[in-house]
Amino acid sequence: MDALLILLVALAIDLVLGEPPRLIHPVVWAGKATSFLGRRCAGRARLVQFIYGVGIVLFLVGLFAASTYFILYYLESFNLVVYVVIGAMLLKSAFSLRELRGAALRVKELLLRKELEEAHYELRSLVSRDTRGLPESLVVSATVESLAENMCDSFVAPLFYFLLFGVPGAIAYRVVNTMDAMIGYHGEYEYSGKFASRLDDVLNFIPARLTALLLVSGSFILRRGAGASWRVALNEHTKTESPNAGWAMAAMAGALNVQLEKVGHYKLGKRGAPLIPGTIDASLQVMQIAGLIWIMICFITGGIFFAVTT
Repeated sequence: MDALLILLVALAIDLVLGEPPRLIHPVVWAGKATSFLGRRCAGRARLVQFIYGVGIVLFLVGLFAASTYFILYYLESFNLVVYVVIGAMLLKSAFSLRELRGAALRVKELLLRKELEEAHYELRSLVSRDTRGLPESLVVSATVESLAENMCDSFVAPLFYFLLFGVPGAIAYRVVNTMDAMIGYHGEYEYSGKFASRLDDVLNFIPARLTALLLVSGSFILRRGAGASWRVALNEHTKTESPNAGWAMAAMAGALNVQLEKVGHYKLGKRGAPLIPGTIDASLQVMQIAGLIWIMICFITGGIFFAVTT
């Protein structure tokens, strides 16, 4: 029952307050630690980089998960209210909906004001690709793609691991996901980041497919193209380099009847409706309904577990 209270308070914090200050944000700490430790291996032999990368992942995941566990273990016996509040704050740091929605809306507003260069700059908070010179349609595409992918990384997956392993599980997942985002790409950190990247792929295997199903369900409730959403997700998810990201992005493309494109990498869906600022609103509607469905599933699952164990 305490877990359900923690989840409820965490969702309320996200809805009302949004992200905690960077100074006390565990994910920011994980990012800084990754950056600090990652630089220590640049330029080394590939095998050395890989072994070092494995060590970084195991160390940081263990550090953050264990710290979370022991803090909450102590607080549970100290004071129930403090335990729930601190647990909720820690859980909130592992997921984000309000900030994701706000970033997408800022891009949309800039596009509506025809401030394309400013939209390019704002888009960098959502995607890692080079946004310079993108036309409006591809800015919209990148925003919608990011919303779909982050529906998994920033909401479904953290709560999935919270259901399985409590707050430490959500924090551990988020640390791995952060490390993948920072050193999991090709380039300077290619070999030191391989383990983080592969571990992130494994951890997202179920949540990514679950996210696609949630987006299909959301499009069904909104009377959009649920059938097309499922077909595109099933048939085109392999077009992305990531084994997981394509599921949610393809499902969103089908739901909105648009073609999402990262030039030189992939095209998801068929050309139907134009990619305009209003497409961002439509994707947010699908995402929000999918999020509500997932919240209901989490509470129902938690309630069933509580009933069975008592």
